Amino acid sequence: MSTDISVIELKKRLDAGEKINLIDVREQHEYDEFNLGGDLIPLGTLPGKLEDLEDLKNEEVIVHCRSGARSGTAKMFLTQSGFTNVRNLIGGVLDWQSQFGG
Repeated sequence: MSTDISVIELKKRLDAGEKINLIDVREQHEYDEFNLGGDLIPLGTLPGKLEDLEDLKNEEVIVHCRSGARSGTAKMFLTQSGFTNVRNLIGGVLDWQSQFGG
């Protein structure tokens, strides 16, 4: 199973302008309040979006939520669905905001 990623590592990579497959599994209102620029796919809708994500199966995909719990579920689901490199953002948006503000 892929190693999870810290907010510090993710921020470094985003700041470097790396193209990252970042999926936010929170709800729309949470995303509207604050987001890291990922694609919003609320956890409950993820099973219906698998077809759209098909071309990412062998690429690194980073999932995140508010604290890391929902994205942990998303990681498990995607991994069971054949995705080979899914990483959960440890601590989620809460950790991001405590480290970098927002």
